[in-house]
Amino acid sequence: MNLIAQGAEAKLFAENGEILKQRFEKAYRHPLIDMRLRKCRTRQEARLLERLALMNFPSPRLADFSDKSMEIRMQQINGVLLKDVLHEKHLEFSNEIGRRVAELHNKNIIHGDLTTSNMMLDSSNRINFIDFGLSFISDKAEDKAVDLHLLKQALESKHYLIFEECFNTALDAYKEHGINSELVMQRLEKVESRGRNKRKND
Repeated sequence: MNLIAQGAEAKLFAENGEILKQRFEKAYRHPLIDMRLRKCRTRQEARLLERLALMNFPSPRLADFSDKSMEIRMQQINGVLLKDVLHEKHLEFSNEIGRRVAELHNKNIIHGDLTTSNMMLDSSNRINFIDFGLSFISDKAEDKAVDLHLLKQALESKHYLIFEECFNTALDAYKEHGINSELVMQRLEKVESRGRNKRKND
């Protein structure tokens, strides 16, 4: 197997057109707590991938998983990371991002790490969302608003020259396709207001 990436929680290996995700031990956590946490996150991510497949959502398809070895085997998406090509068609891509996030939120799926590093443009020019390791289920407008706020922060950090156009375009698409999007927008204003107040106090 070829190690292709390592994050804070897991290592990714490529093998025969599939990705093997291994959650590794964290020495700073109590061993029992660490094991339970890794098992829970492995099961949760696997179940979310199954749910996404039923939705026909563009994301890796689950092949197998083991919460004993804390591993998930999934389809490898062939393409390029969106962070490397967003500038080429930033309005078109941003519209699709907003629509896809609305699809997730309509099913109460919170991604938890909405960055263009966790999105891939495949050979059919469709945006696939990857890395659902921090994802969870919630029907709360607050959680959906925080998801959008994280997207805004990610766009500002990596695509600062075009982030305002990108985020506004994504929000317009989200409002068009999202269920109860008005409530989420209201919560988003409060989330951003808290962030501004925190920066002032700091």
